[in-house]
Amino acid sequence: MEQQISEKLNNFFSRFKKLSFKKGETILRPDDKPHGVLYLKKGYTRVYSLSRDAQELTLIIFKAENIFPLMWAINNTPNTYYLEAMTAAELYQAPREEFLNFIKNNNEVLFELTGRILTRFGGVLNRMEYAIFGHALSKVASIILICAERFGSKDKKDIIIQVPLTHQDIANLIGVTRETVSIEMEQLQKKGLIRHQGKYLVVKNIQKLERESVLSP
Repeated sequence: MEQQISEKLNNFFSRFKKLSFKKGETILRPDDKPHGVLYLKKGYTRVYSLSRDAQELTLIIFKAENIFPLMWAINNTPNTYYLEAMTAAELYQAPREEFLNFIKNNNEVLFELTGRILTRFGGVLNRMEYAIFGHALSKVASIILICAERFGSKDKKDIIIQVPLTHQDIANLIGVTRETVSIEMEQLQKKGLIRHQGKYLVVKNIQKLERESVLSP
């Protein structure tokens, strides 16, 4: 079923305009009126907001087959976030009305998109909990676990997080400074829980990393 839905999404969006972006390029800005519904075919993108003092907070990282902005597409809610390419990215842009007709006529696709929204909502609740109750180490460990679950691939006992994450990327995800992330990452490396493989982060012991992420009672 999942493969069939992927094929339906690919077949639908491939009929429309193809867009290519380099790493770091802005795809959409706050309050821009989208020209259509964007479908990520290849690469990784991130949705982020900016504070008044220009501090970035990454809200979501998208991988292939994700769609943005869904709130605008379905509810006509104005977009208030930045969308940026984290890697070289290839997207397709479909007219809003045609996308709405597509999901109305394909209940299984709509069901899958709803499931993705709920999964991301669960991740937001998790991150909110750590933002309020967590300490620096538990915040870093928890976001690595989330990324391992969403973007990880098994390599024997290791889990390789396929999206390239810098210390600044992690800092932007959990709302702390890059220096704080570097200190906590070094602690996790010394404990043998994570390592770097080129530009990718590798989780060596998922169970112990989970213990590091536990919130203090």
